[in-house]
Amino acid sequence: MSKGYWVSVYPAIDDPATLAAYNTLAGRAVAAAGGRVLASIGSRIVAHEAGIADRVVLIEFDDFEQAVAAYESAAYREALAALPEGFERDFRIVEGLG
Repeated sequence: MSKGYWVSVYPAIDDPATLAAYNTLAGRAVAAAGGRVLASIGSRIVAHEAGIADRVVLIEFDDFEQAVAAYESAAYREALAALPEGFERDFRIVEGLG
């Protein structure tokens, strides 16, 4: 079974303090769903081409279905509701190779 990954890129965060509630709730939801943070905001990044060199988060799940279920969970929906108005990010759920 292939692993599943959440990949998030945050193009700009004007006020990081506004993400405190989301970060707390999302961290709990990810942990409860068996997710493991592999890289997070503050990790070193080298971006190429149109890449964004700031604020990348990579979370691993045991399989793709688990990653999708974690996103659709009530706990993560609560976290999403805590994101500030107008907040922008590039988020994907990706299936690993084998």
